[in-house]
Amino acid sequence: MPRTYLSFVAILFIGMAALGQEAPAAKKPREALQPFNDLVGTWNGTATPYGTREEQQKNFWIETIAIEWQFKGGDAWIQLAFGKSKNFTSGELRYVPDKDHYTLALKTPDKKSLVFTGQLKDKVLTVDRDAEQETQRLVVTMLHSNRFLYRYDVRPAGKTLFAKKYYVGATKEGESFAAGDGRPECVVSGGLGTTPVTYMGKTYYVCCSGCRAEFQEDPAKYVKEFEEKQKKKKK
Repeated sequence: MPRTYLSFVAILFIGMAALGQEAPAAKKPREALQPFNDLVGTWNGTATPYGTREEQQKNFWIETIAIEWQFKGGDAWIQLAFGKSKNFTSGELRYVPDKDHYTLALKTPDKKSLVFTGQLKDKVLTVDRDAEQETQRLVVTMLHSNRFLYRYDVRPAGKTLFAKKYYVGATKEGESFAAGDGRPECVVSGGLGTTPVTYMGKTYYVCCSGCRAEFQEDPAKYVKEFEEKQKKKKK
């Protein structure tokens, strides 16, 4: 049998097999945002500009960041509220399924909206924004459940390297409670449960007011999902 015919048959079978395979289902926002569960809570941050020691001591500032889940229908996102920040007042972290990337939309004190897009890799979220004459970058590094950093960099047009502008080191309020094994799990998001809620005489936990409101909308649904997940963990 001619080799070209055999090659054609092989290619045909490979193509048919590929057509028979279903494309992997796109992640839903709540699932894709699960890696950020440890960020939910209230944080105290110290912001330090890059520069000389004198510049750092003169220009540093203290800010707070409150982070919680939000839900609407099948959609979910993470909401941020900044206090005393020089650069931001609020924000939303979302996952875009059809593009398989994250967006971080931030509001500035002068009411401008800045939208960054990018990817999460090994607990580091890197998002960029093309602005006039430069590319702006935010890098969020999740160190552990009660500590994270975010950094702001800029790359001028025509340059290949980013210049570091400032970084914020944040520590979660209630740090000792957030650490350790055997901690309660949020019945909605799977994050650290900090607030008790009850259903049918049994106590569960949620991590923020957003998850509490979502739980109260349909407690039976979330209790069922939670208990099924717990059963799988025990197997």
